[in-house]
Amino acid sequence: MDMSVFDLFKIGIGPSSSHTVGPMVAARRFLVECGPLDEAVGVEAHLYGSLALTGVGHATDKAVILGLMGETPQDIDPDTVEDKLAEAELDGVLRLLGTKEVPFSMKTNLVWHKQSTLPEHPNGMRFVLQLKDGSVVERIFYSVGGGFITAAGETQRVAEPGSVQVPFPFTTMAELLAQGHEHKLSIPHMLRANELARMSEAELDAGLDRIWQTMRDCIAHGLVTHGQLPGGLNVKRRAATLWKQAHCIEGKRVNELPHDATHQVTLYAMAVNEENAAGGRVVTAPTNGAAGIIPAVLRYYAEDCRPLDAVKGIRDFLLTSSAIGMLCKRNASISGAEVGCQGEVGVACAMAAAGLVAALGGSNEQIENAAEIGIEHHLGMTCDPIGGLVQIPCIERNGMGAIKAITAASLALKGDGTHFVSLDNAIETMRQTGADMQVKYKETSLGGLAIHVVTVNHAAC
Repeated sequence: MDMSVFDLFKIGIGPSSSHTVGPMVAARRFLVECGPLDEAVGVEAHLYGSLALTGVGHATDKAVILGLMGETPQDIDPDTVEDKLAEAELDGVLRLLGTKEVPFSMKTNLVWHKQSTLPEHPNGMRFVLQLKDGSVVERIFYSVGGGFITAAGETQRVAEPGSVQVPFPFTTMAELLAQGHEHKLSIPHMLRANELARMSEAELDAGLDRIWQTMRDCIAHGLVTHGQLPGGLNVKRRAATLWKQAHCIEGKRVNELPHDATHQVTLYAMAVNEENAAGGRVVTAPTNGAAGIIPAVLRYYAEDCRPLDAVKGIRDFLLTSSAIGMLCKRNASISGAEVGCQGEVGVACAMAAAGLVAALGGSNEQIENAAEIGIEHHLGMTCDPIGGLVQIPCIERNGMGAIKAITAASLALKGDGTHFVSLDNAIETMRQTGADMQVKYKETSLGGLAIHVVTVNHAAC
């Protein structure tokens, strides 16, 4: 499988990996691949399907403009976004890749095709570069979930010759388990070996540590930040207030009930997704809409499970969880627009459950069992964000997904790894369920909570 842990875990900004991160990357790639821009006189971006229907709520318009400016999700400072966009709109000029100036207005140069989709994926984009001689350069891209993008036709391509050859290739969990059995190696050990075919051990560990530090910073910022989330629903941040209530009233520790640790896990996840909804710095894990689950369970592991070697455990967690994400992406989808939220929160839950089992020293069979439980109990989950915003039900849903992940890990660790439904079967079921799901329940905000709540009473949300 030609995929890395750093493909699944990408540092970027909110509120959406498929609707914000992907379009930003695609817009920039389009211009980079166009070559010299000296003859450019204009540019247009056409957005289709789910990108058009919920793009404003997911900041797709802003992301496309930033990408055309040459910005990248991992490098842009979230605090500078609004100023950059306001300046461009006020001047009526866009500096393509930071160099070539062309006239630009969001009202005319961004075109929303709400009634149309492109053939390869619900998240389609068409970019048009206009040249001085009257000719145009056009390309179509798809944002296929988790910040991954493909150009038209790339989804059918096989791996290019010369792709990295890893020591433990796998396309199914059955293959990974068989290799572990044959070589008497754990899943995190095999995933580490695969990554070391691409980079040095120092680079790998530094990258994993950076991912975890970014996750920790996101939780920490979310737990102290109050206020209202953008987008028009007037949703108030709750994580910081609930965190304070859970820890101290008039200087005294409160809430000493047995379930307090799990309550904290919920708040960790909510803190991350409030940061995401506000357009802050997050780690796609494996998507932005589900970005709170893995950080929450990781912090639970580091602080509540009393690990003997937390650094190694955290690295094993991330490597193992990436294997589950790779399988789900390859054999089903991690795109809410393609399979609903089962492909986002469901996959993140499975990844977190598997990672926690690995960090706690579970067997390969127990890791697989935990991931299967995580997927199985999210099958059929719809993606129906109110107002097209990654807020309701997304923020609370991450908290619930984190708790499910811990429960799945606990069940798996207390068994011997044998179970009836394999992870491969659960992933295939998720794929088929997503294919059968009506479009209105797949990140279009045309069904479910999106229409049964927002049209009645915004204030009640």
